[in-house]
Amino acid sequence: MKELRQIRDAVISALRAGGLKAEAAFPEKWAAERKTPLATVAVGAAEGRALGLGGYLGEVRDGSGRVREVYGRRLEGVITVDLRAERAADCDSGGETAAAVLMSGLPEGIRPGELSWEALAWEKQTGLFLRRGRLKCEALFLAESGDGETEFLDFILKGVLRDEQSA
Repeated sequence: MKELRQIRDAVISALRAGGLKAEAAFPEKWAAERKTPLATVAVGAAEGRALGLGGYLGEVRDGSGRVREVYGRRLEGVITVDLRAERAADCDSGGETAAAVLMSGLPEGIRPGELSWEALAWEKQTGLFLRRGRLKCEALFLAESGDGETEFLDFILKGVLRDEQSA
């Protein structure tokens, strides 16, 4: 699902901007090679629904004056963030940074809800400390009609990517 990948990538970008190294989930191939705290991100369960009547939100005019119809979709989901580090203190400080980013540093299209963290644990498989977090959130996606009546652009996470034709 493109929408889930967009959410994951937006969270990874926000964590990186907050000063953490972050990658997409399932890090076995490189987790043990890292010497700094590493956050891995995945989108867990997700449930979507259209906004407005059939997803229709109204019309907008682009920069050239053309009218485009706007459609919306909302996804409720769970973002998982696993922090791994060689030292427990690094894992804890990475968790503090991640929590700050997840609650107030995400793009406007991702609205954070409840954030929970598991206790710090030793992960024998990688030889690193691990702290797992889960953020319940809501993501908003928008799509505009193209030049033809039946042509639609992909649903894009609000506030992250923009349609270059309407810029």
